[in-house]
Amino acid sequence: MPGYELWGEEEKKHLNDIIESGILMRYNFESVRNNHWKAKEFEQAIQKRMHVKHVQLTSSGTTALMTALNTVGVGAGDEVILPTFTFVASFEAVLSVGAIPILVDIDETLTMDPKAVEKAISPRTKVIMPVHMCGAMADLSALKELAKKHNLLIIEDACQSFGATYKGKYLGTIGDLGCFSFDFVKTVTCGEGGAVLTNNEDYYVHADQYTDHGHDHIGDNRGAENHPYLGLNYRISELHAAVGLAQFEKLDKILSTQRKNKKALKDALQGIEGLEFRKLPDEAGDNASFLSIFLPNKESARELTRELSSKGIGNAYWFDNNWHYVRKWDHLKLLKTLAPLYKEHKELLPNYANADYSQSDAIMGKTITIPISLLWTDEDLAKKAEIIATSVKKVLAK
Repeated sequence: MPGYELWGEEEKKHLNDIIESGILMRYNFESVRNNHWKAKEFEQAIQKRMHVKHVQLTSSGTTALMTALNTVGVGAGDEVILPTFTFVASFEAVLSVGAIPILVDIDETLTMDPKAVEKAISPRTKVIMPVHMCGAMADLSALKELAKKHNLLIIEDACQSFGATYKGKYLGTIGDLGCFSFDFVKTVTCGEGGAVLTNNEDYYVHADQYTDHGHDHIGDNRGAENHPYLGLNYRISELHAAVGLAQFEKLDKILSTQRKNKKALKDALQGIEGLEFRKLPDEAGDNASFLSIFLPNKESARELTRELSSKGIGNAYWFDNNWHYVRKWDHLKLLKTLAPLYKEHKELLPNYANADYSQSDAIMGKTITIPISLLWTDEDLAKKAEIIATSVKKVLAK
């Protein structure tokens, strides 16, 4: 699943370029950096492969989301529609700009249900933010129709689905903006890092400026640059970009290995009565970093997660997970913040603690997800496939 599994000489080579020059910052110092521009090279590589006009690297997937929201002017009182199944960074980013996270149910794609999205649209809605969870995509055709109908923006949170596609286009390039994470356990890692993608020139200029304290990056004298807008420091370092560039060069190998390994596990489970697979709007575009299966109910899913864990098979039961599903987000439900929110902001927030997410509960309660490793040998794969199939049959036989 994560690129760190393929750490090797390529990463060391790109890192040594930076270590030898001593220039760790992505901007300026032209005369002493030995022409090493790892962040620029990484951005250009993504642009070329993903057929997108602009890429702005950031310090994390979280800051990529925050940059994207600022870039399109999302702020005080604006509503952003999110799924109930995501990483906490999605709603954290929305809250950080003074906007309102509106959580909606997922469907069996494990991403936002377009019907739930349409019901949630209000006069305050500004953005639909699909989150492409666990390597695969939301129903972007339906969501784009909704966005067009209601004059809304789409910001794709593709942090978990780098390299995945939908109808031939890369996730993160289909909406108005797309965001990626390159943290340590993502498909491609920088250690820490992220990116904002867009085909809109104005959005790119805003992102470029916002991530560097508002610098306009015009001229070759950093101290003389203007600041058209307020910004923050969300820059990526050259060290992190160097790792990401080396990892990106391995993307084809990563994707092909994941797809081969996932197919072997899925083939082993085909035809087992009572077992279903996650619905994928475009199965060919799945980056295959995870295999998600549905059991009949919570009881059988919980029994399977225990059975697999006891056999050494890594898996996630999201219904009981603290980070990725609304059920355990008590810090959001109780609005536990280190500093108080503005009164007006707090009054606009929904009552998350008492919201009805029964549709999501029914789906997440029966879902088990198995991460796909890049390091499995054919022997490992055959053994794991057998263990998983045997465990599923054992649980379903009861």
